[in-house]
Amino acid sequence: MLLYFMNKTIATQKGKVIVRFNDVSFEHSVNKPILNEVSFAVRSGSKIALMGQNGAGKSTLFHLITKELESMDGDIHMEPHLSIAIARQVIPRDQLELTVRTFFEKSFNEKIYDIDPRIDKILEVVNLRADKEKLIKDFSGGQQARLLLASALIQNPDLLLLDEPTNNLDKDGIQHLTDFLISYKKSVIVISHDADFLNAFTEGVLYLDVLTKEIENYTGNYNDVVKEITLRVEKERRKNAQYEKHIQEKKDKANFFAHKGGRMRMLAKRMRESAAEAEESKVDVRREDKTIRKFTIDVKENHVGEVLRIESLSIIKDHELVERSADVSLKKNRHLLLTGPNGIGKSTLLEHLAHNTEKGATISEGVKVGYYRQDFSTLNFDETVYQTLESVMDKKDEQVLRSIAAGFLITGEMMYSKVGNLSEGQKGLVAFAQLVLLKPNLLILDEPTNHINFRHLPIIANALDTYEGAMILISHVPEFVDLIRIDETLHLDKLKGKKR
Repeated sequence: MLLYFMNKTIATQKGKVIVRFNDVSFEHSVNKPILNEVSFAVRSGSKIALMGQNGAGKSTLFHLITKELESMDGDIHMEPHLSIAIARQVIPRDQLELTVRTFFEKSFNEKIYDIDPRIDKILEVVNLRADKEKLIKDFSGGQQARLLLASALIQNPDLLLLDEPTNNLDKDGIQHLTDFLISYKKSVIVISHDADFLNAFTEGVLYLDVLTKEIENYTGNYNDVVKEITLRVEKERRKNAQYEKHIQEKKDKANFFAHKGGRMRMLAKRMRESAAEAEESKVDVRREDKTIRKFTIDVKENHVGEVLRIESLSIIKDHELVERSADVSLKKNRHLLLTGPNGIGKSTLLEHLAHNTEKGATISEGVKVGYYRQDFSTLNFDETVYQTLESVMDKKDEQVLRSIAAGFLITGEMMYSKVGNLSEGQKGLVAFAQLVLLKPNLLILDEPTNHINFRHLPIIANALDTYEGAMILISHVPEFVDLIRIDETLHLDKLKGKKR
């Protein structure tokens, strides 16, 4: 039977406590609390999922554990000499110019003399072949995700922190990671929206409630916790419904007796007091993750004829750039799926297509392109969310802007936050809101499920399925692709050489 403990040691009683939070509070700025008197403990050998809505503060919790941030109140106790490694969601931009070898060397605080064999061994674990002299920026998004994982795993830490590790990984990559984590003897805390991945190895859950700012502790896997939370919410709602009925009955009687005078007024007063007590007894029913509102991406101007023509393109084979023949003609309301193994150059191709710089491809004149990049680099991280959304509108209309933003759970407070300060999931929702306001003729999407809460994915898929412009999509999530109308698939690994 699943057990739930509020503010206690997580119930996977493996070994000694290695991390303990005692009444820890944290806020990024005044009146913007993230954690409120949070208490929990992690034991050695435990495998824990850290769950919560986008923007709840999951990554912030990791930064407190790694001491990149300091708590405002409370205490964080660590086991002496505890080694901690974190695999972040994205590689920092200042590390993209590093070679593979230098990138791994920076994972350690001291000089490692046998770094090359260690790199070879850990790259085998994440199923990646990589030249040690190659620059990080020259790897695909999926390959960079593997490098991020490897940079944490190579340290063999006592506590491994993984922040959305399955993003950009294909099915084989996820299976490699899952197998590794199942056999890993030390502690792991992982942030992920992938239910199947979490169910495969986690034994406990820390749930960060975005409303109360508190941590709830559970034993069991992801499915266990969702079931437990659902049952608790239903119980709380039934209890509150009983209170509501009692409150209304007492108020009605109080109003009746209040007009009778004399001793009846005293009875009316007691009725009101009883109603007030019942009001105070009501509980704040937990509100589960909100989902974004159903939306459409409109095409502002109907483009007649061909939108995009591809006669040849470049891919990467055996670490070399080679040209391949293609015969693609995208018109309005045609959806193209682009496939191929990690490292073949899918993301690079999309970038060149989006900027009309692919030598063998042409975007017709007057076509408005909407480009969703998996690293969100099409967004200006130094602008506010409001500025970012307003910048793509032909006609400035604040009411329309705010209405669209609200549909993507972008609050009034978020509007004036810099894009760079948002969580990765929130950046993804801003990117989709921007596409809705842009109204493109050609939609180019590179891994649009990355970092996005799984609850939003059916709604996003429906919007792409019904999109009436031309579309090119890359996605490593077959369940997501299955929900979208695909008219044509281009397999990059099956294209033949360009004829001379």
